[in-house]
Amino acid sequence: MKIDEIGIFEAKTGLSDLVRKVMKGQRFYITRRGKRVAELRPVPADTKPLRRGCARNETFFMSDDFDEPIDDFEPYR
Repeated sequence: MKIDEIGIFEAKTGLSDLVRKVMKGQRFYITRRGKRVAELRPVPADTKPLRRGCARNETFFMSDDFDEPIDDFEPYR
């Protein structure tokens, strides 16, 4: 797959158009003075933000003393 390069000024002035193209699957390298500095690409469809507490279920266990200091940890500081 060929990835087009676009200068940072052109990307800034045409961002809306770039986003429309990215939504259709196109990818771009954004360059600054000819050097690639960023990649603009679609977000994978299966990417979902993590929810707080998503590990809570009947198999999840955390010890009551989880946040207590560890006595023999001092040598590792």
